[in-house]
Amino acid sequence: MHTFEFIRPADPDAAIATASQAKTAQQGADVRFIGGGTTLIDLMKLNVETPARVLDINRLPFDKIEATSDGGLKIGATVRNSDLAHHPTVQRDYAVLSQAILNGASAQLRNMATTAGNLLQRTRCMYFRDTAMPCNKREPGTGCPAITGANRMLAILGTSDHCVATNPSDMCIAMAALEATIHIQGTKGPRAIRFGDFHLLPGSTPHRETVLEPGDLVTHVTLPPPIPGSKQVYLKLRDRASYEFALASAAVVITIAGGNVTKARIALGGVGTKPWRSPEAEAALVGKPADAANFRKAAEAALRNAKPQTENGFKIELAKRCLTHALQTAVNA
Repeated sequence: MHTFEFIRPADPDAAIATASQAKTAQQGADVRFIGGGTTLIDLMKLNVETPARVLDINRLPFDKIEATSDGGLKIGATVRNSDLAHHPTVQRDYAVLSQAILNGASAQLRNMATTAGNLLQRTRCMYFRDTAMPCNKREPGTGCPAITGANRMLAILGTSDHCVATNPSDMCIAMAALEATIHIQGTKGPRAIRFGDFHLLPGSTPHRETVLEPGDLVTHVTLPPPIPGSKQVYLKLRDRASYEFALASAAVVITIAGGNVTKARIALGGVGTKPWRSPEAEAALVGKPADAANFRKAAEAALRNAKPQTENGFKIELAKRCLTHALQTAVNA
């Protein structure tokens, strides 16, 4: 691993001022924030990330989980995944988030990984992680060998001719379904970004994964007030039961009255180039009877625009069954 300067900023303003000197906050940034390091350190060992300066934000005041004035929840950037998953309010009011995190990694990793780090988790695509291979995400313009190569684990939604890498996060799928808001402090002051607007589709610039600019520091995430009577489920399908990334997953938050779905929030994992909220599935459900036939119709709508690669066509049917089963499980809960 290359050498770098390790800095512990005294306060958020110092962290932002130092990070703002970087040329980019995207791939290849020469200044990086570090919390748990469960992604960054891995990529530095592989020489995929080679920052000159690493800013440790663990001493900054971002480690609390607190109620908001409107009845929602504020989650600090450095809150550990294990603390978030086991927090009583999360387990009671945002069960889908707790379930997603507990499905996401080993206990040891959850004890280290942070909220902000999970938001910024990088793809597990083998071409991105192997510097001997070309990769548009790592080195723009070099090509995407995954399109015709080893793509069984990769995306079928939101892909482009330049990248088919999958977003690997479980936490983010639940956050998308819960309609979280990401709060950032930067050189131009604070701003709040709707969760669905934070991650970017690859398009022709797959190296640009989020809206972050140099100096931008994620400070916290807020969740809206819980929906009374909502039924929440996170279902993850994977090759093996332990410590594996999703082939397909579904986060479901629905309410039912009189046998009909009155509200639905649906997000899919393992299949998208970003955490994949599905307004198509939601529209297919609302106002309809909460039954297996309509759950399948919602799943069909969610995958209507899927574009499989050479090895992952099976994900279309797998994702449909995953969502259908998640909805049925929520109703029966």
